[in-house]
Amino acid sequence: MSYRDISSYSRISAVNYAVKYALTPNPNYKYFSIYQTIGGDCTNFTSQCLHSGGAPMVFSGKNTWWYNIRTNKWSVSWTVAGSLYWYLKINAEKNSYGIKGREVPSISSLEIGDLIFYRNSKGTIAHSAIITSFRNGHPLISQHTFNALNITYVKDWASKMHFMKIWL
Repeated sequence: MSYRDISSYSRISAVNYAVKYALTPNPNYKYFSIYQTIGGDCTNFTSQCLHSGGAPMVFSGKNTWWYNIRTNKWSVSWTVAGSLYWYLKINAEKNSYGIKGREVPSISSLEIGDLIFYRNSKGTIAHSAIITSFRNGHPLISQHTFNALNITYVKDWASKMHFMKIWL
């Protein structure tokens, strides 16, 4: 993986990565198995997709987002759904360097390479997924924990879905 500064987010590159590694995780990254009833690899996978789409890692400042393959260490925003959600929103609000996200009210504004975050019944953003396709105008997502490729975006357990438009 190269550390690069690219001026645009490649939705195609992000989706191609997602399709390649949705069912069989990339062995260059740690895979976060589910722990008890919490955690998993969803946001680690989503972050990998964003990075593959050209999102530069941000190693310094107040709002960091990174993964170091050599040391096998990472930022909280790389691996925790709620933290990535806020990272993207704050970057957009402050027009900061790096990948950005703006919440939109409906699926009609979404494209491949955009993200969906899921809030659980406790009010916590507990899951993230990337849109990799559409069927009849409805997004299909790819995700980890559980690992899936091009499944419906609807989650019965989610109390709310946050539709996130992504750009650099």
